[in-house]
Amino acid sequence: MIDTRRLRTLRAVADHGTVTAAAAALHLTPSAVSQQLAALEHEVGHRLLTRDGRGVHLTAVGKIMLDHANQVLAQLERAEAEVAAYTTGEAGEVTVACFATAISAVLSPAIAALRETSPGVRVRVQDAEGDHSLAMLLDGQADLAITVEYRGAPDAADPRLSRRPLYAEPFDLVLPGDHPLAGSATLVSLAAETWIGPYPGNPVHDVITFACQQAGFTPGLVHCSDDFRAVVALVGAGAGVALVPRLALRDMALPGVAVRQTPGPERRVFAAVRRGSDAHPLLRPLLATLREVAESLGTGSPEARRGAARDQAV
Repeated sequence: MIDTRRLRTLRAVADHGTVTAAAAALHLTPSAVSQQLAALEHEVGHRLLTRDGRGVHLTAVGKIMLDHANQVLAQLERAEAEVAAYTTGEAGEVTVACFATAISAVLSPAIAALRETSPGVRVRVQDAEGDHSLAMLLDGQADLAITVEYRGAPDAADPRLSRRPLYAEPFDLVLPGDHPLAGSATLVSLAAETWIGPYPGNPVHDVITFACQQAGFTPGLVHCSDDFRAVVALVGAGAGVALVPRLALRDMALPGVAVRQTPGPERRVFAAVRRGSDAHPLLRPLLATLREVAESLGTGSPEARRGAARDQAV
């Protein structure tokens, strides 16, 4: 009989690439992870991993076991959801990993709405950038992640996750108010400017870089901050220009800057849960409320709804 805890360990090692990183994610010691993997290999009767320097790679049998692990763990999530639904499960805590703009735009209003419609659902919020929130979800540190499409993100067919598109958000150009192009700037007209934006690794950095490259240039990112208020403050000080997600500018004081809409980049925001847990009675009302709040934003909702239909079919 294969122990499902060892399947979780195998998936964590596959996700993180090293025993040490998997151990940290699972709150175990590296020795304990190695013992779990050795026991699983004994149960299966085959080697599942090979070492490559400091990392590990799945063998052919390991990949087969990982596919089955994803199916088994999803089925367990469904079983827990059905049991919770049977016992009503109307009260409990849900941990959500979410980036700052979406906390303000959709998560906070959803929490306020849930106080009226599902008062037993308590939401615990963890501020996390998009590429970190999915890792937290898969490692069991969060029950739901609100994140963005980014290079290397799991797609809608990923067997570990169920995704629900929320909204598509355009980016706006932000320039110093006294900039010669403040009233007529386009993306390509700012190719030679000093740029301000998030650090490499932040999904927004990839969106901005790709948009500029599509316009024919690579932005000269001199100043870096993952805080959009800091980015706008630097623009206002005349340090450079920036592309900023529109919702990040909402309700922000904008002294000394000019904001221009420009066709092109946008970030697609979606909610994700572990596959099989969609019907959990604590997650179901939160997902529904997030969708309602997102639709009320009026930003990219038609495309988000089309994406929702595609994801529902997966």
